[in-house]
Amino acid sequence: MARGEQTREMDQQLFASAILDRLRSVDIEAQWRAPGALTATRYAVVDDLLPAGWATEISAAFERGQGAFSRRASFRERKSTSSRFDILPPLLADITYAFQQPEIAQLIATQTGIAGMTGDPTLYAGGLSVMQRGDFLNPHIDNSHEATRTRYRRLNLLFYVTPDFPDGVGGNLELWDDRVRTPETIHSRFNRLVVMETNRHSWHSVSPIIADVQRQCVSNYYFSPASPEPTDYYHVTSFTGRPGQHVRRAAGAVDNRARQLARHLGARRVSDQGFRVPQGESAKC
Repeated sequence: MARGEQTREMDQQLFASAILDRLRSVDIEAQWRAPGALTATRYAVVDDLLPAGWATEISAAFERGQGAFSRRASFRERKSTSSRFDILPPLLADITYAFQQPEIAQLIATQTGIAGMTGDPTLYAGGLSVMQRGDFLNPHIDNSHEATRTRYRRLNLLFYVTPDFPDGVGGNLELWDDRVRTPETIHSRFNRLVVMETNRHSWHSVSPIIADVQRQCVSNYYFSPASPEPTDYYHVTSFTGRPGQHVRRAAGAVDNRARQLARHLGARRVSDQGFRVPQGESAKC
């Protein structure tokens, strides 16, 4: 994709226009009505989202911007993330914020039947991620709200841009049953967009990577003021272990309760790895 003298806004608009055209050509509604046999989490897959050359250029921008990524490593996850668009190649901001265009959010809201959805230009928990050999993301349900707790997190939009990402090396999205026993696996294929719902039961993960490959993903989230359920609720991002990881499952249960209590007491989100109570502020009961 030749950028020339194009402004960042123009590049976002070019990406957004291409995304809109592709989304209109896919029957997302049919996929949404018929989730996989192994999960109740609704999702849709859109292959060849962008012209292949554009997606390849986005992948190359990931490579150039690796110095702007921060490492996360715990029993919950192992990956590198960034939303430092002030120092990342501008192309990465262009594609990320293209998904935040109101026209795209409105179209996907219509296709999935989730009314009132909007994007989140603050990218609360969104942005870019890179995973490589040994990296993983354990089964979890996402935090229920954005930072102000006024809107529910309803959809994840995950766009994969690693060219020729091979089968059989891990790094794939997994959507689980309610008891986290068996996953529906969605391959992290090049130029593929996955749209998945998030709620209190949408357990998902990324399988461990077992080869010298790099999984590159652009993540965006959509929110709505309406609860997915008849009643309101709130929870932090909550992790568990994979089947057979009994220690991690026990540690996850303790960790989830501790972070939920911390938020109840007024702690602010620092990262997915923990919280702190701000100095000088009283705890809220």
